[in-house]
Amino acid sequence: MTTGLIPGGQNPDPRPTGGLPQQRHEPVGQAALHVDNRSRSSVITARAAASFEPVGRSVATARSFVRDTLQGWGFADIVDDAVVLTSELVTNAVVHAGTSADVLCLRSDDGVRIEVADRYPEREIPLQGQAVNMGNLDREGGRGLQLCAALAGRWGVDYTPTQKQVWFQLDLPERRVGTRTAGPSLPADLLPLADGRVRVAVVQIDRTCAITSWNEDAEELFGYAAEQVIGKPLTDLAAWPHTPGTSTGIAEALQLSRWEGSYGIRAANGRITSVYASHLRVRDTGGEPSTVCLLVRDHERAVLQTPLRGAASDTNTSSDGQSTDPFEVFIGSPAPDDLDGLLQRTVERARDMLDGDSAFLLLATDDETELEVRASTGLPSARQRFARVPVEAGPGRYSSARMPAVHDDLSAVPGAVPLLSGTGMRSVVTVPLKVEGRLTGSLGVAAEGPGRYSNEEALRLQFAADRIALAVESARLGELERLRRGSLSFLVEASDLLAGTLDRDQTLALMAQMTVPTLATWCAVYTIADPSSDPYLSYVLHEDEELIDGIKSLLSKIQPPDPVPTPGARVWSAPGEAAHQAALRSSMRSLGLNGGPTRQLASGIGPTLATASAVGGETVVLPLVARNRVIGMLTLGKPADEHFRQEILELAEDLSRRAALALDNARLYSERTAISQSLQRSLLPPELPEIDGVEVEVIYRAAGEGNEVGGDFYDLFPISDGAYGFAIGDVCGTGPNAAAVTGLARHALRLLAREGLSGPAVLERLNNAILDEGARSRFLTLLYGELWPQEDGSARLKVVCAGHPLPLRLRQDGTVEPAAEPQPLLGVMDDLELYEQTVTLDPGDVLLCVTDGVTERREGTRMLGDDGLADVLTTCTGLTAGAVAARIMRAVERFASDAPSDDMAILAMRVPGLQRD
Repeated sequence: MTTGLIPGGQNPDPRPTGGLPQQRHEPVGQAALHVDNRSRSSVITARAAASFEPVGRSVATARSFVRDTLQGWGFADIVDDAVVLTSELVTNAVVHAGTSADVLCLRSDDGVRIEVADRYPEREIPLQGQAVNMGNLDREGGRGLQLCAALAGRWGVDYTPTQKQVWFQLDLPERRVGTRTAGPSLPADLLPLADGRVRVAVVQIDRTCAITSWNEDAEELFGYAAEQVIGKPLTDLAAWPHTPGTSTGIAEALQLSRWEGSYGIRAANGRITSVYASHLRVRDTGGEPSTVCLLVRDHERAVLQTPLRGAASDTNTSSDGQSTDPFEVFIGSPAPDDLDGLLQRTVERARDMLDGDSAFLLLATDDETELEVRASTGLPSARQRFARVPVEAGPGRYSSARMPAVHDDLSAVPGAVPLLSGTGMRSVVTVPLKVEGRLTGSLGVAAEGPGRYSNEEALRLQFAADRIALAVESARLGELERLRRGSLSFLVEASDLLAGTLDRDQTLALMAQMTVPTLATWCAVYTIADPSSDPYLSYVLHEDEELIDGIKSLLSKIQPPDPVPTPGARVWSAPGEAAHQAALRSSMRSLGLNGGPTRQLASGIGPTLATASAVGGETVVLPLVARNRVIGMLTLGKPADEHFRQEILELAEDLSRRAALALDNARLYSERTAISQSLQRSLLPPELPEIDGVEVEVIYRAAGEGNEVGGDFYDLFPISDGAYGFAIGDVCGTGPNAAAVTGLARHALRLLAREGLSGPAVLERLNNAILDEGARSRFLTLLYGELWPQEDGSARLKVVCAGHPLPLRLRQDGTVEPAAEPQPLLGVMDDLELYEQTVTLDPGDVLLCVTDGVTERREGTRMLGDDGLADVLTTCTGLTAGAVAARIMRAVERFASDAPSDDMAILAMRVPGLQRD
């Protein structure tokens, strides 16, 4: 069956426009008085269409379609006539003619028009004015036209070569002004209960989900003045039930033409008010759509929805003699296509069938040891949803959900049905839902009076449960499959995000943001530094940012959960108890019961009560275990009177394992980075000495993320009175082995130079020391020199360049030239013959020494090189040593867009002279 609903607009002509001209068959005799003149002047305000296959059950489906459509339009007065006529006409099409049937319902201001068309290919087209044989009243078929003539205000038949269409018009009876529909008179004790005056909040939402209207009852129910909420999205206030991969979101629900259901509104005091809502999509005269939301408290839903409460018939036979589906008899057609809708329809029909005050349905867990509340009516659903009760509550029959049970008076056996404790229900009947002998759930109906149910009602309810058990199990498996897919997608995304960072604080933030609000309303992460440390509250998050500080303050005042390594979620009652006590103390202070002034404490009442409501629900703790050690706990919480469902806890457990490993990796990375940075700093001189008559500047940039020790180093140190040694080198590779050679080189240079050895002798002995390292040895490029400032303002240098980039000398006239000749590098051969070269820096001259990270800077196939470095240095005439080093570094960084792949060290020495303007 396919259906469609098009509200508003003019009546579209449902007849085919192609083919032969249509002929109208006008019945003769008395029936001719009811033939319409085919006037199309009335305005069609809604249109619903459906197609039905040529099978027997389509008749019942068509009846349900017409009944639901007309009841939705408010035409309850003509529903029965319309259903009878539709049943006969569809029977003629799908049973007798054996073709599919198209049903079209058109709503106008004065009534409804229903058209039924079949596609019987062989028929004689009657002549104009030919007498019509209405058929024998005793025949099984052929009564459709007779019923149309008897019941319809106007009717007719249209023929085409491939289609016959019978239509009838039912006019609305005259009603008194203001009457739309009415029900029977009921005794006062059967009327729905309401606590005092019933308040109906009327809220209007524009196409962007922003609130445009907020009436006085809404202010009273939720505590917000109109000016506080108008313009804000409804999604900021709605506590919409959400499960990954399943159900409809509030944004989607507001786009539907009509929607009814339960959710929560976060009131001004922070509490969640459970409401039953009826959404109606409308448009103004300018064509702008909006949604009108009628909201009442959930236990007063009878204000918006008053289902029939009469006993249903157990017959499974339709008026045409065809057997109907028992499932459709109980649930109705079309059946909801989602699990929540099916379960809600089930409890409502079960309550109506037994004329109860409430009903509930629980689904069994995979191991059949517990039942989880999934739908209820007449009960505080927000408090009961996803609550769990054991399947076997005791040794007797009445304590097991596997058998039908009837309790005449719950007040005589307190706690017999934990779900109904404190609800005022006295009598209850429960039956199991079983599929192939396996318990899949439990269905119950309760009443406020005692002794309402007997074994007869239990048998009727069991019969209904047997009809729906398979459909419920199929829908549950479908939901689990969607949840599994959503969970896999959620875990894949979470793994990618957690793997993308090695920062501890960011890992904690990601962990919390992935759980709120997808898995929980709030969460807290405790970390444990080492096995001897106590858990520390490291991060707190709530979906309402204004409550974060209050929750953090509350949790800091109670003992953290025990770091138990046992996998799985365990309930932690301490936050809820502490929140309850804090709210109680705040309320007592507000009443002046503690003897203190009320006025001074009033400002703290709101946040305390809001915090208590936020953490007053179920709280669970999951251990964060990595490498066989508990490194923290992930705490998840719900607001007051809410519970976690098992699938969410299993998903949270999977997330906690991934988060724990990511958190431990971040810890290890932080420790390794700290060690590497400490070692790198130890390989560089703590500070440079000041040399009279010579400016010195050093810039060092380590490549990578700081977790690898580089091989570049520099040093400048005094040797004797008036003499200084300087060095800049690069050890092959990175890591511990390179760091060992770097430390050996820097410290050996100082020791050997202070022994009075010449530069070549110092490097020869260092070469031997490196070779003695054996497999740990690394070759080393090194520029070593000794500097003597002169009385005339110049500086004399002796340098040895062992395989290192040559030092460059910048003269005052802007010329650049190498200040040394290349010689063999260290750590490769035993016998080295090195020599030193003398260089004199005149006033204004600069000596630039760099590592190969500078000269080998690349951009694609281009490399800066020695020539490029010399070109940059020519522009530095007259600059101080610090300015020269800074300009060289800027030029190197701008040469390529990528981050440097090698360490870089720059040592600039300048003999001061006259600076240019």
